[in-house]
Amino acid sequence: MATAPIEPPQRLVSALGGDPGGPAGAWLDALPALVGERLEAWELTLERVLVPGGRSSLLAYVRQADGTPAALKFPAPGRAPAHVGAALAQWDGWGAARLLRADADSGALLLERLRGTVSLRSLPEAKAVLEAAGTVRRLWVRPAEGHPFETLAGRTEEAVESLRALGATTRAEGPLLDEALELRRALPADAPEEVLLHGAFRQGKVLAGERAPWLAVGPSPVVGERAYDLAGLVLDRSEDLAAGSGAASAARRRVAKLADSLDADRDRLRSWTLYRAVDAGVRELTTPGGDAQRGEVLLEFATWL
Repeated sequence: MATAPIEPPQRLVSALGGDPGGPAGAWLDALPALVGERLEAWELTLERVLVPGGRSSLLAYVRQADGTPAALKFPAPGRAPAHVGAALAQWDGWGAARLLRADADSGALLLERLRGTVSLRSLPEAKAVLEAAGTVRRLWVRPAEGHPFETLAGRTEEAVESLRALGATTRAEGPLLDEALELRRALPADAPEEVLLHGAFRQGKVLAGERAPWLAVGPSPVVGERAYDLAGLVLDRSEDLAAGSGAASAARRRVAKLADSLDADRDRLRSWTLYRAVDAGVRELTTPGGDAQRGEVLLEFATWL
């Protein structure tokens, strides 16, 4: 059984290490010991830490005592790991990676291991969209009684003022930003449904598996309408769309096709997509280490809608 300390991947350190004295810095310092504790408590053998990994969690490949492969995940502070575990527990492997164990104190999650290098982004666009739609449809279930998940209204409300302030420093300031913020205020008020959403759905969040061909990972669960999840799919591979001819028409066709195939309202999907494009674009442009080129593409995408 492996208990040797590990080194957090540099991508994770760069994303969270800006405040050494804060919660994220303290968590990074404690992370090797936390991993060792979980390996021992759950009788796991460490194979390797995934590198470069993500910017908000550490993921390691491990083996359980009986030799079964699994993935051990440690979300960073503030990432609501208990809510992620609650969502995975409710789905219980239906459309998503199965939760095997969870530790409330450390936030650690032991998950079914999928093929981390094979996502829907490896497929041609049309096939990827078809498989993504079939996967996300399975996740839209009624949240359990007494669930811990926040609502779309609550999640996006916190972002409004910071988005307005950040937008003032980018070319999003003006009518585009105003429209995005107004849509954010209006959409939750008359939502047609409340289902459990993945919350961060895109093709790269769907990995190949053994138990099922494709399963979702990395949820940021929230309760709201399905159009919010679908907006992530509309924005997927936006760089490819921008590089082609007739990008604006193609973007609108993508909205119509996804809305019709998954019984969502076209206007509401267009509205959530515009809001999410502006929100994500502004944050890419203003966050240290953000992808400025992607930010520009997302803001351009919003104008096509």
